[in-house]
Amino acid sequence: MRVLVVEDDSGIAQSIQKGLIEAGYVVDVASDGESGLHHTTVAEYDIIVLDIMLPKLDGLQVVRSLRTRGIKTPVLLLTARNSVEDRVRGLDAGADDYLPKPFEFTELLARLRALLRRPPLQANPVLQLADLEMDVATHRICRAGQPIELSPREFTLLEYLMRHPRQVLTRNQILEHTWSSDFYGDSNVVDVYIGYLRRKIDKGFHPPLLHTVRGIGYRLSISND
Repeated sequence: MRVLVVEDDSGIAQSIQKGLIEAGYVVDVASDGESGLHHTTVAEYDIIVLDIMLPKLDGLQVVRSLRTRGIKTPVLLLTARNSVEDRVRGLDAGADDYLPKPFEFTELLARLRALLRRPPLQANPVLQLADLEMDVATHRICRAGQPIELSPREFTLLEYLMRHPRQVLTRNQILEHTWSSDFYGDSNVVDVYIGYLRRKIDKGFHPPLLHTVRGIGYRLSISND
């Protein structure tokens, strides 16, 4: 899952980024409202963690702009403001949840998981294609009942594929969603990780689920038609 963190306190932003990466998320960070909005024009995010007190554009302005543009990405507001009126303004602006500072990182993770379980992303935390199952809440993956161990990057890649079953995803789409915006390597890294993933979810199982669409990208499906 790809997360955008918009927070002007560099210490807090780095702490959230580090914790989310360790939890298996792909994370981009912006330090002001304008930069945060710009990120949403060049990348697709599964969730946004947004401070209210931001330079240039405050968090409420950012949320209103997102909703005006029709972007329905779940937004979790982080702020030192904790009055009822502040919470109401944030939610009325279009935010989905509200977490006052200071907070425990475990609660932040729990709230993100809860938001990601809501439609339109996925009401059920368990994704399934044929006999391949992924529990996004517990990070458990199995095929034909056999547990599969994945690295955080492999997990993020597989989750993106499983959320778009039977769709052909280009290398650039996969790269943009699975690697953060500060990655400047070659898109061949996608092919490398697809190879890692294929050996873990397809080797020894039938039918193969991860298919190459020559000249375009990859598709997760039961057949290669």
